Amino acid sequence: MALIGTALSTLVLAACTSNPGAPVQETERKGPTGVVPDGLSAFYGQALTWEDCADYAKTDNDREQLGKGGLRCAHLTVPLDYAKPDGDTITIGVLRKPATAPDRRIGSLVVNPGGPGAAGLSAAARLSEVGELNERFDFVGFDPRGVGSSEPTVRCLTDQERDAERAEDDELDTSPAGVARQDAEQEEFAAKCAERTGKGAAMLANVGTVDVARDIDVLRSALGDEKLTYLGYSYGTRIGTVYAESFPRNVRAMVLDGALDPEQDAVGELVAQGEGFQKAFTDFVAWCVQRQDCSLGRDAKQAQTNFQQLIRPLGTRPVELADGRKLSYGDATTGVIQALYSEQLWEPLNTGLNEVKQNKGRILMLLADSYEERGKDGHYSTTQDAFTAVRCVDDPRVTDPNVVLEAQRRYKAAAPFLDDGNPPTASLDACAYWPVPNTGEPHLPRVEGIPPILVVSTTGDPATPYEAGVNLARALGGGLLTYEATQHTAFLQGVACVDDAGSAYLTDLVLPEEGKRCSG
Repeated sequence: MALIGTALSTLVLAACTSNPGAPVQETERKGPTGVVPDGLSAFYGQALTWEDCADYAKTDNDREQLGKGGLRCAHLTVPLDYAKPDGDTITIGVLRKPATAPDRRIGSLVVNPGGPGAAGLSAAARLSEVGELNERFDFVGFDPRGVGSSEPTVRCLTDQERDAERAEDDELDTSPAGVARQDAEQEEFAAKCAERTGKGAAMLANVGTVDVARDIDVLRSALGDEKLTYLGYSYGTRIGTVYAESFPRNVRAMVLDGALDPEQDAVGELVAQGEGFQKAFTDFVAWCVQRQDCSLGRDAKQAQTNFQQLIRPLGTRPVELADGRKLSYGDATTGVIQALYSEQLWEPLNTGLNEVKQNKGRILMLLADSYEERGKDGHYSTTQDAFTAVRCVDDPRVTDPNVVLEAQRRYKAAAPFLDDGNPPTASLDACAYWPVPNTGEPHLPRVEGIPPILVVSTTGDPATPYEAGVNLARALGGGLLTYEATQHTAFLQGVACVDDAGSAYLTDLVLPEEGKRCSG
């Protein structure tokens, strides 16, 4: 796992579904609605042609869910480069589940699950089934530009190359030759992204969050909504923040859950995230040592050492699996990190670690495959490629080896359970070699005119630490809802206190009382 230019993310995995009894296509024009920027009236006023969602499904999980009714999909056309609206265009995949109580309908609720680079159609489909919000809102999901059913997609590695990269554990070779090899591989990765992505470097230059926010405003108008109602998770909170700054008077309401600190740079975010995962690991240990079958023993003080002694040998002696693959050190730690996103995964994590003791690795590999979005057929989604592409243009690149070295030192100190036993190195990541400049950077958002928004932050969130949510709520002048738990994000995840407060806000535009806290 690269330590600069990347951040661990939550991936909401659900499915795009369709209504097999509905008409094949239905064209609907509602826009343009609201203020239309100069030169963009054709995009803001476009008609959307709604159709069956089958061709929009890109993952195993999508395809498993296609029998559900009530969902329709369409492609939204947007400029490749908003500075050149008469130039090339691209398309954005969109899903809608109409409000089930149309006489009480408020409008559309646009959902983004994070990433960056996570597909949003399936997330909206799944979330529409939780609670009663779908009575009042059309649930709308979109695959951000370059992702999923949007075209063209960001693509860097083949399935075979991704498997090989995961198996190599190159980052464990901290010798000068090893670092040089890692740098060369990262440079080659950046070149492959430009070569294999449709529209090449021009696409990579325009996949950032600034452009995604503009796409959302086009979508808002095409849907016929005067104002945007938005639900963003994890990196989706950055999309919401950028939208609020770009179009403050077009916001009706926003729930931003699992926030990124808008002023935090890549290194600061990395270190804060390391601290978050260390805390989650400590919470897992506290749960585990109460069990007779705890994979890390019954002594909490010894558990971290036991974990390292169990996992580090995989760097030189990976576990062979039945499908011919091998559980590497990198895959094992990715599987552990995936499990630390939620307490619900602690049970399989403990079982998976016990398996490693028996020279088995099936469960940790399943967890790692879930994080990497590798299907049963060996095919990967392009989420990880898009993740890198977005981060490389959303933040200034880090090219100073001394900065990288210090970042790795700080990360190892913040998350000692992930210390692989090797000294920190100054190996660069792909963003250092990215073929286009960044289009964004951390800053305090300017959001004059925005209505009150709601930030949800979880005290034990490993990926987006609690204080980031506190800082975002302050920066946006919004309300803060605190959830006391160890997991990543909380809204519409079965916590009645959080769901009720968030739903009331979206429906009635009333923030929870100041200082409100919920617990599971």
